[in-house]
Amino acid sequence: MRVSDEQFELFRRYLRSRHEDGEMAKMSRTEFDKMILASPVDTAIIEFRDPNSRLIACCFADRLEHGLSAVYTAFDPSLHHRSLGSFTVLWMIQHAQALKLDYLYLGFWIDGSPKMAYKSRFHPLEAFGTHGWNRLTSP
Repeated sequence: MRVSDEQFELFRRYLRSRHEDGEMAKMSRTEFDKMILASPVDTAIIEFRDPNSRLIACCFADRLEHGLSAVYTAFDPSLHHRSLGSFTVLWMIQHAQALKLDYLYLGFWIDGSPKMAYKSRFHPLEAFGTHGWNRLTSP
């Protein structure tokens, strides 16, 4: 697998637009490469391109024994109206089903965080807490 300049630039544009105050916004190209290439599990980069072959979204996903884990998703911030983040989650659900995997892990979630609220729109939804995995009800 290879990490491209195009993927890194999309990632940086996304972070500057959505998460400029976060730690990841300071990530160097070397750190970006390590996040993907140095993973101890099977990590894939899934790209989504427009009809002109321009990269408009990509997600980094780990293949686990029983599911896929969405490590990070980035998309062209100028295309926010297309809901590419949600599209990517729906694509990953479909891909996990095609691979006959039981789960898609959407990663870290903080209840009440506006930046993570989109995760609660996908059901069934479970969260791992002090008592293991628990099914969450709709808000």
